Amino acid sequence: MKKENRKMAQERRARERRKKEMQRKISKAIVIGIPILAAVILIAAIIISALTSDDSSTDTSSGTQTESSSDAGSSADTSAELSTDSSLTIEDGDKVNIDYVGSVDGVEFDGGSTNGQGTDLVIGSGSYIDDFEEQLIGAHPGDEVDVRVTFPDDYSLNPDLSGKEALFEVTVNGIYK
Repeated sequence: MKKENRKMAQERRARERRKKEMQRKISKAIVIGIPILAAVILIAAIIISALTSDDSSTDTSSGTQTESSSDAGSSADTSAELSTDSSLTIEDGDKVNIDYVGSVDGVEFDGGSTNGQGTDLVIGSGSYIDDFEEQLIGAHPGDEVDVRVTFPDDYSLNPDLSGKEALFEVTVNGIYK
């Protein structure tokens, strides 16, 4: 009987040793794994944040500006954030984001719309038709402004519009601050 008790005791101790060894391995994996997992999550968050900020600072317009296909806000601070605070007022030199739909005699024309994509514009940059930017001064984010302009007689981007009066229904999306 002693022999059986001794054998059972040895098996029990062996099970306990295996259990402790397994607990030690799990504990070691947790001690090493959690910091590695935290580092991977942190790196992923930094990469995602960098990609998101790169996307938001690039011009999302479809290239359909009224007079220039280059980014009208390229000289402005790209680290500024778009504010939709309606208490802000557009002033000369401000970088704004707008949507617009242009029409001549009530008919929309090609290249006269942002198609809801928004476009950045620095007020006073002269990137748009004469008097377009000036008519936005005093507006607030969320405002809808009717901008009336006359295309130049020698308007080369769309000769059909040369010398014609146009109405641009402009929505001020925000001001970069």
